[in-house]
Amino acid sequence: MSEEILTAQTPENGSTPEVPETPEIPTAPEAPEIPGTPEAAEIPETPEVPEAPETPETPEAPAGSAASDAAEPASAEAPAKPAEPAESMADYEDAIKASMKPIHEGDILNGTVIGISDEELVIDLGIHAEGVVRREDASDDPAFSLRSFTTGQPVSATVIRRDNAQGRIQLSLKAAAAVLGWDRLQQLQKDQSNITVKISEAVKSGVTTYVEGIRGFIPASKLSLNYVENLDEFVGREIEVRVITADPAEKRLVLSARDILREKAEEERKNRISNVQVGLVTEGTVETLQPYGAFVNLGNGLSGLVHVSQISQQRIKHPAAVLKEGQTVKVKIIGVKDGKISLSMKALEDVAAEAIEEETFHLPKAEEATTSLASLFKNIKL
Repeated sequence: MSEEILTAQTPENGSTPEVPETPEIPTAPEAPEIPGTPEAAEIPETPEVPEAPETPETPEAPAGSAASDAAEPASAEAPAKPAEPAESMADYEDAIKASMKPIHEGDILNGTVIGISDEELVIDLGIHAEGVVRREDASDDPAFSLRSFTTGQPVSATVIRRDNAQGRIQLSLKAAAAVLGWDRLQQLQKDQSNITVKISEAVKSGVTTYVEGIRGFIPASKLSLNYVENLDEFVGREIEVRVITADPAEKRLVLSARDILREKAEEERKNRISNVQVGLVTEGTVETLQPYGAFVNLGNGLSGLVHVSQISQQRIKHPAAVLKEGQTVKVKIIGVKDGKISLSMKALEDVAAEAIEEETFHLPKAEEATTSLASLFKNIKL
């Protein structure tokens, strides 16, 4: 560039004064900007570059860095998040399958009670439509009330109409009980389980009740340990019973309370017997007479046997020789074994014989007993 300028100056003026124009060349301060020396002085301000370590904090991806090691606890929790959608998807999948399952009349569906009134139950079936059970489709029991159900209670019901006027599925608890109820009743009979029922009405030879919506019969002879004269006294009462017959083909359900009462009475009797003391003397009533002895009712549900050999000091062939039914006798408990009480009347006679002392009169030797008339009338004044 300088050479071209000189050649241009010589032909035009031949003088050097135009050379000052050459200093304009330094005016190209843009050239010093290339080395950047003035800005190099500003480079000390670039210590802001240490902020670069803060930038590595953002790249948490590198596993080898210390920052990534610090982030490892958070990454350990990360797998739990993807697991949730997997479980929820499975739940949705089950719900979708259930909702897509075709429903036919006669199907038995499981659901949960979500609405209760005097006239109907509303059932959540987990599908596109709700189910409804009308009062007349719930039970044949006249005393039955839909209010006996609770919200959230699981139920099983049979479809009797897929779509009623309100767009809901019509259900029947009675129809389901006709299938499922008999299965449960047969299992109760097999297990000999006790259930509590409420007596609905008295009939000619017993009372009726309802179990699983099925009408059951309790014979009068199975109601109590004793003869029941007035069956109406049991209506409305709750009692424990056991299934003794469950025949779905014949629709025959027979229950018994007597078996349970007998077991309880026997248990109570054993407890009372365990407190009986041998040697105790008490009174009782002769219940029955047998060739081998007499059974005596001691009260409080206890009775014992007086063997024929323990009835009297005299040898007798039959208890009826000295005893009769209904007679009150005094007995002594002489033994308790295997839940049986042994009694004795003879033992009391032995005790009485030992207690009796013969009365004797000893006259003084100096005196004599006389019966003369003079001695009788000597003190009589006429």
